[in-house]
Amino acid sequence: MTKQLRRLSVVVLLMFLSLFVATSWIQVAIAGQLAENPENRRTLYDSYEVQRGTIFAGSTAIASSQPSDDIYSWIRQYPDAEMWAPVTGFINPVLRSSTGLERAMNAALAGTGSQQFLTRLDQIVSGQPPRGSNVLLSLDPDVQKVAYDALDGLEGAVVAMEPDSGRILAMATSPSFDTNLLASHNSSEVNAADQQLRDDPLRPRTNRVTEETDPPGSTFKLVVAAAALASGEYTPDSTFDNPATFRLPGTDNILHNFDRGTCGPGEETTLETALRLSCNIPMAELALELGTDAIREQAQKFGFNSSFEIPLDVTASSYPEGFDEPQTALSGIGQTDVRATPLQMAMVAAGIANDGIVMNPRMVDRVVAADLAVQDEPADSQFGQALTPEQAETLTQMMVGNVQNGAASGARIEGVDVAGKTGTAEHNPGDPYTLWFTGFAPAEDPEVVVTVMVQDGGGLGQDGTSNGIAAPIAKRVIEAVLSE
Repeated sequence: MTKQLRRLSVVVLLMFLSLFVATSWIQVAIAGQLAENPENRRTLYDSYEVQRGTIFAGSTAIASSQPSDDIYSWIRQYPDAEMWAPVTGFINPVLRSSTGLERAMNAALAGTGSQQFLTRLDQIVSGQPPRGSNVLLSLDPDVQKVAYDALDGLEGAVVAMEPDSGRILAMATSPSFDTNLLASHNSSEVNAADQQLRDDPLRPRTNRVTEETDPPGSTFKLVVAAAALASGEYTPDSTFDNPATFRLPGTDNILHNFDRGTCGPGEETTLETALRLSCNIPMAELALELGTDAIREQAQKFGFNSSFEIPLDVTASSYPEGFDEPQTALSGIGQTDVRATPLQMAMVAAGIANDGIVMNPRMVDRVVAADLAVQDEPADSQFGQALTPEQAETLTQMMVGNVQNGAASGARIEGVDVAGKTGTAEHNPGDPYTLWFTGFAPAEDPEVVVTVMVQDGGGLGQDGTSNGIAAPIAKRVIEAVLSE
């Protein structure tokens, strides 16, 4: 063999080995990763050719596949579609898109994930038709219905979760939409429905629990109070000046308490009173004393500035760096550029309820094959520790006072100590407020955290109040959980 032939043989051999390694790596090492990537269009197309798994909330099927008389073989159906839309989302071959859990759990539902490998192999060997796995959620259909009905057409969101596990029990948004319209295989109908929803100024396709960020208003005072307690330099009896007006440092802007008066009688007020009556001025004073870095650090311990997958993607809530003194003062009352999702504010309340430990939120309990074999069972996991148990208990008692004889009295439940905090977030002058409530019950042994966000002032402009609209919604959801 000539030298040239030997060189050519070596080159060909190296090329063959490179191709073998590359294909083996794709087919074996990262096959599962590629299959589970929601941007993988081949996986998306393959998923229409199999009977997708069913999504269950409790024993209720909230998304399932039925035979279709067209080229796509199967069509998705969504019972109580509007109530479950922010959870299930939809999948559609005509639109070539998917949202919600249909997107986040596509690999499992289509049976193409790495955890479904043995099941796929068994189906091939036994000659069974391919079939996806079922996804069992933590959501409670009874609690979900109460949450959705309580919104009653308002623009807003409700989320309920277990503080000690992070399991989500309800996720409702309003207005919503009929996911069956976007599951249709009729191209003209589905495109018209899709365009109509996209053009709707109320954005019914938005999951307001996980995607919408708004100023959290006075619910953020819980984070500021937590930072104060965590510093070791403040107690509920710590005092602050008690004027009826407060000029933001270096500006001509005047800050008022919500009722334009002082925070209770006297020339001084306490941290406990400021939180109970939801006073702005003493909390702004406290924010300036703590400084923006301390508040941001505490906010991050609750999950701000972090992204989450539950497995839905959750928009990161934000407490930015670099606030000046006026911005820091306003951040103390949840204004300026502080932004939070309802899920984030639920994590704040849950961390307080759970002895200071913040759990990662989740909504999938199990992934189960058609033969009932459990293929995946996500475990509870900690995000971190935001407070000591003693500090969390102190803040809990302050929140109980907020409901018993303070600004969150609309969440009172006879015979149950509810810990809560309302919030009224301002926007541009004259714009309707965003109304908030976050809290948990029973305070002594928390079973559920509920956060409510109502936009557009609950339809009442600036006359809508968080205590009159958001807190009663939370009360209904808490009662639904405790009655089970």
